[in-house]
Amino acid sequence: MDQPKIERLLRLMKMMSGSVNYSIDELSDKLDMSPRTIYRYIDTFKNAGFAVTKMYGNIYRLGKMPKNAPDLDKLIYFSEEEAMLVNGLIDSLSPSNSLKANLKDKLSVIYNSTSIADYITGKSNAAHIEALGEAMRDGLQVLLHNYQSGHSGTIRDRLVEPFAFTSDYVDLWAYDTEDGRNKIFKISRVEEVTVLDTPWAHPQDHQRQGQDVFYMSGTSGERIRLQLSVRAKNLLFEEFPLARKDCRRDGSAWILDTTVYGFAGACRFVVGLAEEVRILESEPFKAYVSDYVKNYLTKLIQ
Repeated sequence: MDQPKIERLLRLMKMMSGSVNYSIDELSDKLDMSPRTIYRYIDTFKNAGFAVTKMYGNIYRLGKMPKNAPDLDKLIYFSEEEAMLVNGLIDSLSPSNSLKANLKDKLSVIYNSTSIADYITGKSNAAHIEALGEAMRDGLQVLLHNYQSGHSGTIRDRLVEPFAFTSDYVDLWAYDTEDGRNKIFKISRVEEVTVLDTPWAHPQDHQRQGQDVFYMSGTSGERIRLQLSVRAKNLLFEEFPLARKDCRRDGSAWILDTTVYGFAGACRFVVGLAEEVRILESEPFKAYVSDYVKNYLTKLIQ
């Protein structure tokens, strides 16, 4: 069996043994394989000693794994941020290091060919993710109990219509029925998830928005360019690993050239490192930062 087939087989094993139940059609779509091939692989699992259980409809799960089976998470999983971080560490090796090229090749196989959205990283949130996944498939509203909002600073129940996960299953895209907007909810801030019997009332309004390197989301982006000192660049990479892909060296400085969907995240970073960062482009962003400084930072000395 060649490497692409092995990789697809491992991904299928991971999806069938994870916390979300996928139908044969969903597995076929996510793995770009025909349903017939999926069934053939399932037969292979059975012949190899895996316990395959038919749940309902055309949903199958891998039950008992062989005792000596490797941890699939450790075998094939990299989140996008982890991949970017490891990629940066490999780049820091000396060009003469004979292992550098091989390490880059191996990482690219995982990073470029593995659909990160297929894997759930937060095992502690597995029950919430499974419930939310079922609600999405069935088109039902859910109640997020005691959701802790970092934006409003409140803890209260939210009635939402979930329709998508972010690529790393950390956040949830859902339509907030209270204020009629699509929002991102952090799954780790949910105390409990209750799937209701109420069907979606606003499916036509469900829209997944873009998300930038500062984790801000929206429908329309604004390009910004920042000049960073080495220290600012290092802190940026540590706090926002995805920024690596939009950052390049320019002499003794670094240039971040990226699109943001909200100014708040980038503004907090810039203000916190005011002596290390210079805004090169985006007049609207400059005005936002100026207003932020006037309205908030001056309060500290009053």
